Amino acid sequence: MTSKVEAAISAKGKVLIGYLPVGFPTLQESIEAAVALVESGVDILELGVPYSDPVMDGLVIQEATQVALANGFKLPQAIEAVKQITSRVDIPVLLMTYFNPVIQYGVDKFASDLAAAGGAGLITPDLIPDEAGEWLTAADKYDLDRVFLAAPSSTDERLAQAVQNSRGFVYAVSTMGITGARQDVDVAAKSLVARLRSVGATHVGVGVGISNGAQVSEVLAYGDGAIVGSALVKSLNDGGIDSLRSVAEELALGK
Repeated sequence: MTSKVEAAISAKGKVLIGYLPVGFPTLQESIEAAVALVESGVDILELGVPYSDPVMDGLVIQEATQVALANGFKLPQAIEAVKQITSRVDIPVLLMTYFNPVIQYGVDKFASDLAAAGGAGLITPDLIPDEAGEWLTAADKYDLDRVFLAAPSSTDERLAQAVQNSRGFVYAVSTMGITGARQDVDVAAKSLVARLRSVGATHVGVGVGISNGAQVSEVLAYGDGAIVGSALVKSLNDGGIDSLRSVAEELALGK
């Protein structure tokens, strides 16, 4: 099996991973924004599926996803967005979703449709590996990457489970709490990445709290990927795609 994400990381060494929610401010504008991110230096796209009851997303992302939901976002639109984006740019596109919508859609059908659209895999913030059997089977069947999260509070046993079951990279949550730009990236991030390496992780992406090129550079000194979400969503909301391009280009200078 091949991993589109691992291939991208191996080719570039260090990567910038950009997050945007699908359907914000509209479906077509979110597709154009995602393409603009790639043109501005983002190496891997993470598209968030709007969800009515998020447990990890901060206020900026919550407000954006509420706009998408109010506009009538439905899960098949996420698949359509992946299809349109992968037809225009040649980088891995991951969906990030809470798992209940996938269950409602049908796990095997979701994986099949995502793979057919050219998607690289899923990031699943509320799914723990020992309850992910159906998804792991489907991911293997359709050759999709599966990214599990690891937090500073995770036990070494949990970290090992995340490493063993992830493919692409392990998502290291840099700090306790929800997403959102922070003045300083939490010092716990470096320690968490070291713990993940000690239990076998080869590729680790670090997210939550990264908002400028200096922080990208800081994180990539010990991680393989820097994941940026809220800063990009805020720039898109405040100034449209031109503002988004400007922020993404500044972030890319940190690689």
